[in-house]
Amino acid sequence: MHDLYDDLNLVERGRTWTRQDFMLGFVGDVGDLAKLVMAAKGTRSMPGGREALEHELADCLWSVLILAHRYEVDLEATFSKTMRELKEIISARLDEHRTQQ
Repeated sequence: MHDLYDDLNLVERGRTWTRQDFMLGFVGDVGDLAKLVMAAKGTRSMPGGREALEHELADCLWSVLILAHRYEVDLEATFSKTMRELKEIISARLDEHRTQQ
């Protein structure tokens, strides 16, 4: 997909997207996702329903994967490490609350 977008952007715009372009595209996708989440809760009107929500979630995930690739981040390893760290932090906080009771 990344290569196809590069080819399309070269043909249509004469250049490929930079890391900053991908980040701005991601922000736009997150905004669209937020609107769809609001629509799912009945807070806002937005066409597309569940199918559009699924599409935007996939777009956001793709953007994160591309940004990780462009910044040479081993996302699988980093994700595992971050989840372990969060588990330790949350567990410690829960233990604190339990001992205060």
